[in-house]
Amino acid sequence: MGFFDKIKAGLTKTRDAMASTLGSVFHFSQIDDDFYDELEESLILADLGVDTAVKATEKLRKVIREQHLKTPEEAKAALKEILVEMLNVGSTELNLSTMPSVVLVIGVNGVGKTTTIGKIATRLVREGKKVLLVAGDTFRAAAADQLE
Repeated sequence: MGFFDKIKAGLTKTRDAMASTLGSVFHFSQIDDDFYDELEESLILADLGVDTAVKATEKLRKVIREQHLKTPEEAKAALKEILVEMLNVGSTELNLSTMPSVVLVIGVNGVGKTTTIGKIATRLVREGKKVLLVAGDTFRAAAADQLE
């Protein structure tokens, strides 16, 4: 299984949870306070986090007001655009111009974080950089051994 396949597989649970919880929200007949409350709760239950759910719901309220959207289907399309926009983090290029530089790698289990860390470290060593790897995995005692 390739790196991107592992990421895709890791996000399957989140995608499925979001699809099932959001499906009920967009069956509302009108956009009202109950709709927004249900949407926010569904986003939280789909593991988007409280802050992200609140921000997305607030942005959706604003878009619905500004664009005079009337139906939940129109709101669904607007929410999709909002969430895609929120995922845009800008440049993902690794910036190691500071001395020392720190790279923090986080993610769900099984997507290849440790393998990727090893590949990055190998590349940096080949470029003549000094690399120190620190295992910060609080759930798996074998993380330090795996990094070796």
